[in-house]
Amino acid sequence: MQAWKESPNRKPLLLEGARQVGKTWLANAFGRAHYDKVAYVSFYDNATMRALFESDLTFERLIPALSIESGTRITPEDTLIIFDEVQEVPRALLSMKTFAETAPQYHVLATGSSLGIAMHPGTSFPVGKVRRLKLYPMMFMEFLEAAGQDSITNLLVSQDFDLINVMHDKIMTWFRYYLYVGGMPDAVLRFAGTFPNVDFAGIRTIQRTLLDDYRDDFSKHTGAGERGASFTLRLNQVWDSLPAQLAKENKKFIYGAVRSGGRGKDFELSIQWLRDSSLVLRVPRVSAPLHPLSAYKDEAAFKLYSLDVGLLGAMSGLDVRTLIEGDQLFREFKGALIEQFVCQHLTAKLGTIPYYWSASNSSGELDFLYETSGEVIPVEVKAGDHTQAKSLIAAVRKYDFPTAYRFSTRKHHNGGAIKDMPLYMAGII
Repeated sequence: MQAWKESPNRKPLLLEGARQVGKTWLANAFGRAHYDKVAYVSFYDNATMRALFESDLTFERLIPALSIESGTRITPEDTLIIFDEVQEVPRALLSMKTFAETAPQYHVLATGSSLGIAMHPGTSFPVGKVRRLKLYPMMFMEFLEAAGQDSITNLLVSQDFDLINVMHDKIMTWFRYYLYVGGMPDAVLRFAGTFPNVDFAGIRTIQRTLLDDYRDDFSKHTGAGERGASFTLRLNQVWDSLPAQLAKENKKFIYGAVRSGGRGKDFELSIQWLRDSSLVLRVPRVSAPLHPLSAYKDEAAFKLYSLDVGLLGAMSGLDVRTLIEGDQLFREFKGALIEQFVCQHLTAKLGTIPYYWSASNSSGELDFLYETSGEVIPVEVKAGDHTQAKSLIAAVRKYDFPTAYRFSTRKHHNGGAIKDMPLYMAGII
């Protein structure tokens, strides 16, 4: 964001992400730290702004009105203009094209949720006229920092595995905490503010409230009438099926598990809606683990993960007692929690969702695949300290992968091409 501010080719910035991941807080904190003035305008339930953007989108007309609405005199050299919840007024998003083309001297930052689904018919996205950044739930490292565990974060960043192995049990304790709390800022704040007398019940209440708010969004944004009610029902069915889908041995998404006799055409729009809302991560299958992975994508097969491991635990009714029951936490729902953790951390680290591979004859599967510097990197996730990974070993031999990662509760071990990593390193390597 600092680099965006200082760029000579700066375009308006769009900060995207699911509701309650901290977009508004981050935009305002950035403005306070790097600008003399912040002109903050919320578009949520704001009829005045909706009326303003219905007419001409010239900056000569918009700037005075935005100054009045925000109570801030907007000057281009020292003011950050924040359009909060910009998806509520689609023409405000379109106005970013005006700022990019005719008034680039103004610093405009918009935050938005559900942008892909809230665009009204007849209102196009300003393609090529905005810079886009995605904000995800807090990662494990950020969770540690929030809880005052900077010494652990510094150790993990150093990748001094001799010392990391010595401290492994302590780090695993914090990792267990993260699996329960997750990365939604309100839940992390409650944890950090009450540690060591952690208010686990309060954290679960925060998570359930978030889940209820998302459900309210389903009905709010899907329209009224019979068609809207039917679509809302399908959204809830897909959303509710996530824990059961991920608890299967084969985590491929099965439409029939959402509703008996369910087919793709019944639920594909619901899944797309949830993706556009940033509430789920859709991991597509590839028919072969080869570069470029996108050329081998199989659109018919995919896995569906939640946006956050803490919310998945709340949806699943995960009991807090699993935090003190050894490795039971990692085996819950057939390893669904730790796969969720690795998936969301790979996504946040890479800035793109990974793939997975399964053989057509069901003789092998790789949990995740991603690309870096033109090379395919396979990732295997193992519950507990059981690290037998026949599919990964066979794939490394067959496809000659130079590097592969196997994540488990075990300590780090470098065994040639296959590198054994503790689970908490998934967002760092």
